[in-house]
Amino acid sequence: MQKKITILFIEDEKNILTFVSTILKKHNYKVLTASTGAEGIQLINSNCPDLILLDLGLPDMDGQLIIPTVREWTNCPIIVISARTNEREKVKALDYGADDYITKPFGTSELLARIRTSLRHSSPLDTDAGRNTHTYQCHELVLDFHKRTLAIKGNLVHLTPVEYKIVAYLAQNSGKVITYSALLKNVWGPYADEDNKILRVNMANIRRKIEENPAQPQYIFTEVGVGYRMNEDDR
Repeated sequence: MQKKITILFIEDEKNILTFVSTILKKHNYKVLTASTGAEGIQLINSNCPDLILLDLGLPDMDGQLIIPTVREWTNCPIIVISARTNEREKVKALDYGADDYITKPFGTSELLARIRTSLRHSSPLDTDAGRNTHTYQCHELVLDFHKRTLAIKGNLVHLTPVEYKIVAYLAQNSGKVITYSALLKNVWGPYADEDNKILRVNMANIRRKIEENPAQPQYIFTEVGVGYRMNEDDR
């Protein structure tokens, strides 16, 4: 019998806690719940859940503080679920080590999709259903990490070294929000200037090359004020 995936939901609003827990159980997840940050940390340490859903507005502490604590010893996926819509809050949570951020109110289909994405990225094999980790494929775009090439409809697209690094990093984390800061540090190094202008210029060039309509992208989406998200590998 296959072991159920354990999800810990830390949330102080009882109606949301009950509703989400019911949905998750219906989709065959084992659910643990906590209504305070202290209780949540205790359950994390004692149960080692496979994924954590985390509200930020907890009665005993700011949920943001839980993220770096967890990241000291585990890469367990953390999805923040919060009513805070401020872009700085989203960036802060993601830079602390959260894997994703969903703003309340949210749809259950979106939540379940984000959970599946985070769990897949946390898999040590990441090869479910025969997935080829040497390539990324979405619609008519194929990125070959081994050959360092990108093709659309079988036609090679020329990318500069910097453009390739941007696209490759986003593709390796497809479905996840990557903050401007994380992308700058990965492409230009840990001492990269935090000015997003160079990133925006490169992204505009990338979109002209890979998007049929750059104003309505189908491969790389902008999370305004936060960063970018690459469309899911659709194999």
